[in-house]
Amino acid sequence: QVQLEESGGGLVQAGGSLRLSCAASGRTFSRYVMGWFRQAPGKEREFVAAISWSDSMTYYGDSVTGRFTISRDNAKNTAYLQMNSLKPEDTAVYYCAASSNLWIEVRPTEYDYWGQGTQVTVSS
Repeated sequence: QVQLEESGGGLVQAGGSLRLSCAASGRTFSRYVMGWFRQAPGKEREFVAAISWSDSMTYYGDSVTGRFTISRDNAKNTAYLQMNSLKPEDTAVYYCAASSNLWIEVRPTEYDYWGQGTQVTVSS
């Protein structure tokens, strides 16, 4: 079992930055692929980024490539999402998720555990 808790959301102006954190419980954090997703009102949950067990591989959604960076610190059981050059269309609830798969997944159904989400609002 893994419990996830996001933090770091908030209100920021367009062009600004935020760093989200995802703290995980349990001793097996390093065995999970970690992902970030987001969901805006009235829209489906969207893949944002994912990182492999050893952080040697990362993958990003097209809309955030070049602006967002995912990372993890297995010693601290924490994953991060650094978000730069934020745009109003980045406004959403951001969720972190953990997958026991061996490879990076972009489908929400492939993730076993989810956090409660943190709101990110970008004003124009």
